Amino acid sequence: RYLETAEFSGGILACMVHKRRQVKTIPLGEGWWGAGQKSLSKDDNIYSFRVETSDKDIEDLYERIDRTRYTDPLEDSGFHYGFNSTYLKKVVSYWRHEFDWKKQVEMLNKYPHFKTKIEGLDVHFIHVRPPHRENQKVLPLMLVHGWPGCFYEFYKIIPLLTENQDGVAFEIICPSIPGYGFSEAPHKQGFDSLSAARIFLTLMERLGFSQFYLQGGDWGSLITTNMAQMKPQCVKGLHLNMFLSRRGFKVLLGLMFGRYLPFLVGLTWEDVRRLFPYFEKNVWEILRETGYLHIQATKPDTAGCGVNDSPVGLAAYILEKFSTWTDLENRALEDGGLERKFNLDELLTVIMIYWTSGSIVSSMRFYKENTKRNFDNRVDQKTGIFVPTGLAAFPNELMHCPQAWAQIRYKNIYSYTFMSRGGHFAAFEEPKLLADDILQFVKKVEKP
Repeated sequence: RYLETAEFSGGILACMVHKRRQVKTIPLGEGWWGAGQKSLSKDDNIYSFRVETSDKDIEDLYERIDRTRYTDPLEDSGFHYGFNSTYLKKVVSYWRHEFDWKKQVEMLNKYPHFKTKIEGLDVHFIHVRPPHRENQKVLPLMLVHGWPGCFYEFYKIIPLLTENQDGVAFEIICPSIPGYGFSEAPHKQGFDSLSAARIFLTLMERLGFSQFYLQGGDWGSLITTNMAQMKPQCVKGLHLNMFLSRRGFKVLLGLMFGRYLPFLVGLTWEDVRRLFPYFEKNVWEILRETGYLHIQATKPDTAGCGVNDSPVGLAAYILEKFSTWTDLENRALEDGGLERKFNLDELLTVIMIYWTSGSIVSSMRFYKENTKRNFDNRVDQKTGIFVPTGLAAFPNELMHCPQAWAQIRYKNIYSYTFMSRGGHFAAFEEPKLLADDILQFVKKVEKP
């Protein structure tokens, strides 16, 4: 009955009708992020890839580590000022004298790695098929990471998802966002979550999947949401462990009355516990923890110079997030509680993926590309999500979003779970809890 148009990547905002209601979808558009002019030839081939290292790489790393200059921490400061240098020296000592990068490279290669050229970029991904079993339903599932994570975050959850669970197993596709890890970095300005979503949809099509499930947290949550907005007919279900809602009257009512009359505004007492006091948890606490965001959303290349040149600086910058975003209470500890959920081999493998690929600056640029204009005015913020959606609310996530608020944006929520423990890096911290929640959500969607 109506036609709404909006410019986006040179395209028109399309209108589609689903089940007697109009559902706006985001047009795919097109892009070219390779160096120079767009190539006239097209290469749709998929190539095997292996993570590699050399003695020269390791020698250069050791030389840089040995030249590190430290600053003494303030007394009793824990992680409140950032990564505590007393503990940092312990981490670096382990890195320099005990960590075996060659062994970790072998571990990374236990899953099949591939690359394929999409929109001018070599896109890296791992593709893991479940073992063949009789009477098993195999469902394709794409897992998408965020910052400062990478594909390796999912190594502990992959075997849980590919094993047969009540006749269901997943075929895992786990890409690296362009500019992260072993995916080529964009050579042109403007590569945002919508661009990444379009590339990943092309990847799934190239792999022969017409329908599939998606899972993501952090940037992966936004990218997979965009994928569902672009091609809802292809997305059987969307599972997220980080999600936000738009501001609106419903949220305002929740803030006004939710703490004392939660059921009147669609909240639960668990929502109250996680949300309030609201300004302390959702304003002041966020301001304390998002200095990195303001830097990366404005001048990423400036800050990136230091962390791209110093391996110890890189480790401090990234691992501080694995401390605080796992649990804000870790800021009071001298070791940041890092080894409560992870071991040093796991954490240093993440650092080495960023270090050896030289991808920290390009990963930081993703923030600027996504915040160049008012985020609320982006086309994806004005487009509903109508695919079946499963939401896992981890208690130590940076911000809590009640189901009542999530429904403003995600219109077809099949499951909403208050997770018993865990924080921002769900697959890395609590792989079993996340795998179980993905499975119960998919079973609801697949139920005849």
